Amino acid sequence: MSRWKELTGETSGQDYAARFAALARSGKDVHGEARFCAALVPAGARVLDAGCGTGRVMIRLAELGYDCVGVDLDASMLAVARKQAPRLPWFQVDLAEFEPDLLGIAAGFDLVVAAGNVLPLLAAGTEATVVDRLSAALRPGGLMIAGFGLDASHLPVPPSITLSEYDEYCAAAGLTFVDRFATWDAAPYGGGGYAVSVHRR
Repeated sequence: MSRWKELTGETSGQDYAARFAALARSGKDVHGEARFCAALVPAGARVLDAGCGTGRVMIRLAELGYDCVGVDLDASMLAVARKQAPRLPWFQVDLAEFEPDLLGIAAGFDLVVAAGNVLPLLAAGTEATVVDRLSAALRPGGLMIAGFGLDASHLPVPPSITLSEYDEYCAAAGLTFVDRFATWDAAPYGGGGYAVSVHRR
């Protein structure tokens, strides 16, 4: 069972969406992840939103002209995404079992993004497998971007993956480290409790 399911029971889609809607109404920027991705690949690029949740990042990227596919295991989150953007492709699948061809979609993505603490909320022991699956979905030269918390103040569950472990999983999956940031606004990383990592296949 994923840590996300243990935490939420996979019934929190509406509440999750409502929280971000309230942040947006208050004037908070809720599109940092999409802006970060858009700075790395041109409009029209193929993007896989791995652990897409309610679709906040992917819907914004689609609005900016990206060719997007969203995958998530939580049906309650996907229900919100499909309601908000019914014409976009959303798939319910465990990232540890993700194979594009089994879903009838092509691999060769230009960018894979895993935002929202996807890695620390996976089922224990599946992290390396998920990284390998996502790497395999990239075209040669494609980018893998993952942002996640590293300590209790940045996570809703106990910390479960370190940056060194993540880098090891990436290297084993054929990914090369490119850069690391402290935020989705590309602030330099200086060892804090949250990191956005960029790797290239």
